[in-house]
Amino acid sequence: MKTKSLTLPDLVVLSVLSEEPMHGYQLVSTLEERDVHDWAEISRPQVYYSIKKLQELKMIEEAKDSDPLLGPDRTKFRVNEKGFESLAENLSKETWATQRPPPPFLTWMALSSHLTKPALRKIIESRRSFLENELKREKATLKSFDGGSGAMHVAGRLMVDFTVQSFELELRWLDRVENGLLNRKPLKAKSARSAEV
Repeated sequence: MKTKSLTLPDLVVLSVLSEEPMHGYQLVSTLEERDVHDWAEISRPQVYYSIKKLQELKMIEEAKDSDPLLGPDRTKFRVNEKGFESLAENLSKETWATQRPPPPFLTWMALSSHLTKPALRKIIESRRSFLENELKREKATLKSFDGGSGAMHVAGRLMVDFTVQSFELELRWLDRVENGLLNRKPLKAKSARSAEV
């Protein structure tokens, strides 16, 4: 029988549950506090689906301090030995370091030759404004890490520091993007008649 592979949401749930036993609602709250949407694609329904899947795969189990009278949304789960082993095995794969997902803005750039200069300028300005707002938010988050310690704290600080540096670099690079895209020769569309020939 083939074992179900673990998805990113499964690994996120396993990782957070490895810190301490939690119920689903607490797990969702913890992920929201950690701005999970900035670093992993996982929704509230996926959290509950992963809890059920991990329980079926016998990687998590009900914690001893759970109160069954509170219902399934308040049942605390903890990671067992099989769960810890699977988490370590999945996080040891080299694919974590060798993937290159395309950022949507780069995809837009590849397709942008079909836009007018005003439309190009508008999207570039939207990107600049978005980056400036996100940069302010991330700098505030970075300050919130001052004085803390622990494995998750160190990783979180490094992640936010990387994000700040990436946003600062992209903001500087956007001047070159704007200059390059607005000064290139326009794409000449083929007429329907020449396409038929």
